[in-house]
Amino acid sequence: MTENATVRCPDCRREHHYNPTNYPCPCGTPVSLTLASDQPPVPVLRRNWSDCWVSVRCVGCGRVDNWPQPELGCPCGTLLRLPVRGRQAPAGAEPSASPTGRATDAHRPAFQPVTIRTAHDALLAADQYLRWLGHRDVRAAGSRPASGVDLRGHDIVARVEAGTAPTTVRAVETIWLNGLSESTTAACFSLAGYAPRARARADELGLALFVLDLTGTPQAVNEAAERLVRGET
Repeated sequence: MTENATVRCPDCRREHHYNPTNYPCPCGTPVSLTLASDQPPVPVLRRNWSDCWVSVRCVGCGRVDNWPQPELGCPCGTLLRLPVRGRQAPAGAEPSASPTGRATDAHRPAFQPVTIRTAHDALLAADQYLRWLGHRDVRAAGSRPASGVDLRGHDIVARVEAGTAPTTVRAVETIWLNGLSESTTAACFSLAGYAPRARARADELGLALFVLDLTGTPQAVNEAAERLVRGET
């Protein structure tokens, strides 16, 4: 399956179309993570670092590298891990991690963005970005709860603003307070950027701010976000 594959959620039976991702091998050959059509998707109930990677051999040079394990979020709330055809036993140690279990920049593959067309896409892009940074067990909260937390992981909470107006001071302070009350890192993602007062307040609080463009690639906009990317928080 080198083209779009059909994936059925085992919980709600909804079908999704998934386009396998190509990654750049150092030899220059694209490595395709082709889904195994004879294996069903597996709901992710608990994530650990090793589950986030899959070892695949390059058909060009024979090199075995670790790449992000394909996953798909169903609107019903189920996160699916997608089996990969041609998966190899790891050729060596798994990607190195910092003492907190986070990947270091030197061992992190390129982030694969999610094109943003809907508010759900924005949520999914932020979810995948946090998992790419190495945060474990990140899951969407569904419809936004009163707490204002859209994403929650083992060591992080995040808010995702997908509206057309700049994110406000109140939104910034709300997610910061959630992180403070849970003694964990907090972050905010926004499609429309931040009001000047919100940006200044986030800098005062040390809250990580990211902006999302329509390609689904988050960009750090303050020092707290850059520290989060470097794994220093």
